[in-house]
Amino acid sequence: MKRKELMIMHGLLILGWFTIASAAGRITPQEKAESVTPIPTLSPPEGNMTFINGVTWCVARPGASQEDLQNALDWACGPGGADCSQLQPGGRCYQPNTLLTHASYAFNIFYQQNGNSDIACNFGGAGALVKRDPSFGSCKFLASETSAAASSAMLGRAWTAMVAASLIVLRLSV
Repeated sequence: MKRKELMIMHGLLILGWFTIASAAGRITPQEKAESVTPIPTLSPPEGNMTFINGVTWCVARPGASQEDLQNALDWACGPGGADCSQLQPGGRCYQPNTLLTHASYAFNIFYQQNGNSDIACNFGGAGALVKRDPSFGSCKFLASETSAAASSAMLGRAWTAMVAASLIVLRLSV
């Protein structure tokens, strides 16, 4: 290969590394302080607890009204896009057939699918973050650590492929 072609390939590999690192949140563009506008959120006073001790779940708040729980459950399983198939009769999480347990499962699915942030567990005040696994019997709740591990593994494989490709290009240039 010509030196110019090798330089182009190396540049593309570096660009690929930057893309992967950016997706992993390791590289972020710099912004002037005056251009950043804070966005108010309806977070609990303690803020995002997702990474305290590594694992969190989102459940229905026991003190929430039945009407609020039902509305939030309907939204999570409908427009929210949570997979509530396990809440159907015969599903692993159908029993006990209570609004609180069904809402808890749906809230947690939505929370895990949407970044494990405290705002993804709000549900108009009907949701609450917990550190104790709410799973019961054959009904297993996804955990934030599980979601993070899957994302990390995928990025790790992409990063390894980019390093291997870079080493091949460097080997060809020798």
